[in-house]
Amino acid sequence: MASADLRDELTCSICLNIFTDPVTLRCGHNFCLVCIDHVMETQVGLGIYSCPACRARFTDRPSLHSNITLRNIAEHFLYFRQEEAEGAIFCTHCINSPVPAVKSCLHCEASLCDNHLRVHSQSQEHVLCEPTTNFSKRKCPLHNEVLKYYCSNDRTCICVTCCLTGDHCGHKVEPLNKASQKKKATLKIILKDLFSLSKEADERLENTQKRSREVQEKATDIKEKVCHLFTDIKRQLEILETKVQAEISRQENHVSDLIRQLEIQKTELSLVICHIEELCNMTDPLTLLQESVAIQFRHAEEMGNKVQDDDDKLSYIGDMDEGLISETFHMGLSDIMSFVKRQIYVKENRCTELDEDTVANNLLLSVDKKAVFWTQKLPDLGHVELPVRFQNCSQVLSMESFCFGRHYWDIETSKHGEWRLGVSYSTIERCGDHSYLGCNDKSWCLCRSNNNQYSVVYDNREIKLSQNISHHKFRLYLDYYGSRLSFYELCSPIRHLYTFIAEFTEPLHVAFYVCGVNTFVRISY
Repeated sequence: MASADLRDELTCSICLNIFTDPVTLRCGHNFCLVCIDHVMETQVGLGIYSCPACRARFTDRPSLHSNITLRNIAEHFLYFRQEEAEGAIFCTHCINSPVPAVKSCLHCEASLCDNHLRVHSQSQEHVLCEPTTNFSKRKCPLHNEVLKYYCSNDRTCICVTCCLTGDHCGHKVEPLNKASQKKKATLKIILKDLFSLSKEADERLENTQKRSREVQEKATDIKEKVCHLFTDIKRQLEILETKVQAEISRQENHVSDLIRQLEIQKTELSLVICHIEELCNMTDPLTLLQESVAIQFRHAEEMGNKVQDDDDKLSYIGDMDEGLISETFHMGLSDIMSFVKRQIYVKENRCTELDEDTVANNLLLSVDKKAVFWTQKLPDLGHVELPVRFQNCSQVLSMESFCFGRHYWDIETSKHGEWRLGVSYSTIERCGDHSYLGCNDKSWCLCRSNNNQYSVVYDNREIKLSQNISHHKFRLYLDYYGSRLSFYELCSPIRHLYTFIAEFTEPLHVAFYVCGVNTFVRISY
């Protein structure tokens, strides 16, 4: 009602529409500028002007004053009424002003406000529904009757005639309310499942975000460590360079020292030679015999021996001793690499051996127990039947298990055949379909099939790898406390294939599966 009263106040009494550029006469009444201007034009010949609303008279043509406040109110009213009109359904019977409808009658195909709903027919054929403008959707397209039933066989809404005489006669039908209640019940079950899935998605998102924060923190820490590590490596390389350069200089200076010694010896020999020549030229026998020639001769002889020793040293030195320089260089590099490995804290387990008590009867271990080969099941392999031995799958576990720290193994495989490499708990089954690596929740593996397809498998869930793998050397990296198991292809550069994220609860063994003629897997030295 308040909206209708406001509309009356904003309506021009001449055109009966909302004010457009409203102006005010001296009597206080408002009109549209165009409307009142037209009226005044018709009164020019009368010699007197009057207000169309109150009939107040003016001897001269009244001036028109623009009513800015009223114009703004009218514009806002029109704007909001337009917004309401776009989404609202109005009463069919309210002609003078649009009033929102509260119900629609499907029989009359009319929408009703509160006032008209009170006086509307209450008979059963006048079916009421929520306000709508599309009455055709509420009626049967064949019989033009209101849809009252739902056919479960055809999953469609039907009218009474369809139910009694039409194509749906004999079908399972029920009232719309009952069918809608059943559908609501089904939707509630679906909604419950969706809420469960949404909760799981939230948990996965939270876990992933947590993992992301942990990775970022770990990455920051590792970056800082790597930065310090490279600083130390550069420092140690500079020390090694100084050491190698010092060795080169030492050898260079040693040759120079020999040259100086030889020059001194040459000078001393020349002096002895000159003295002995003077003695040879003496004519006085007594003076000659009184000279101590023996001492000088022994000194010359010693000098000669020393010259010979120096010649031997010079012959021994020859060029630079590159072998000693190379050894100094390689020992320094070896020390630096040992330092780097200590800083990274990753242990390469070259000493890991395969357990002959677990090896299947159709597998053969190498003498060093580093490699396993597929062979046919032969009685002379000498395998004793043990509870821990794999029975119907060609697999083997390592002797050593790992329950802490970070470790890696470089593994070489055959270029053909079917193999799997990974880690497993010792509690893995020894026979049956669930004993194969990856076919249970106790083992994780990288798998190669006979058609050269690579995948990773855990708990019977297989993820195919899209990478084109052409090399046959792989790295298996285990971070037990970090809950990570990663596989890398040892190509140039090394390439990451896949990483499992898992909470390990038992000690882990290295595990291999091989199948096919000449198929093998070997832990590299």
